[in-house]
Order: sequence, then structure tokens, then C-alpha cells
Amino acid sequence: MNLNYLSYFAAALIATFGFGVLYNVPTRTLFASSISGAVGWIVYYFLAFEIELDLFVGVGVAAFLVAFFSQWYARHFKMPVIVFAIPGIIPLVPGGSAYNMMRAFIEGNPEMALMFATETFLISGAIAVGLSVNSGLFQVFSNRAFGKREKRYLP
Repeated sequence: MNLNYLSYFAAALIATFGFGVLYNVPTRTLFASSISGAVGWIVYYFLAFEIELDLFVGVGVAAFLVAFFSQWYARHFKMPVIVFAIPGIIPLVPGGSAYNMMRAFIEGNPEMALMFATETFLISGAIAVGLSVNSGLFQVFSNRAFGKREKRYLP
């Protein structure tokens, strides 16, 4: 069991590192963004397949965690959050279900295509929710926001 988690962690680390290189992430931040992507994937795998929660919950919590690590690394390295968030979120992107959706459409199986389309859109929505909830919480609870709360964050 631990070897399984270790192999998934290594695969997600390598995939995130590769996409970081592809997206020209600064060299000194490659390992940090890779760690956030690998941890996010392990959390997703544990929640979705070991505990058997919904995919939406697993991906949402994993995206929230990736965004949390990205916010923390951005403050640590004094760089934009997107440098860490984009490569870190790549392992969670539903490429397999999108491929299966298109394949089912082409093969003339609309029921399976609709099922895969629903899964693809739910996972994409969970990623968006996880990232945006984290961003909102960091804006409200950041150190700079407490002093200016009545001016800056209230409608």
C-alpha cells in the first residue's frame, strides 16, 4: 500500500515537474510547484479511491490544498501564485475523462459520452471551486487585510 502511494507521488511529481519546465517556471521554484502537485494528487487519490468520496469532493479538496501550498510558496519565494498553481493543478485536470467523452461521441455511444462529459465538467468545476475558495479565504485572512478590513473587503 505504501509503495503504491510512493509510486503515485513520484509519478505526479515528475508530471508536475515536466509541465513546470514546459511552462517556463523559474528554476528555483520547480521543485516547490512539483511538491504541491504531487501532494494534491495523493490527497485526491486518497479521498476519491481509498475513502470513496465523490470525485467532486476529492478534486475540490485537492485543488484547495494545491492552492494553499501555492499561496504559501508564493509568499515564501516572493513570486506570483500562478507560478505554483498552474503546474500544481495539472495532475488533477480531467484529461482522461475528456478523451473518453470524445471517443464515446465518435463511436456513437451518447449515453457513455454524456456520463464522461458530466464527470469532466464536475471535476473542472471542483478545481475552479477549490482554487477560488482558497483565494477568497487568503484575501480575507491575509495579514494585510486585517488592518484594512472595513475599507477593502466589505461590499
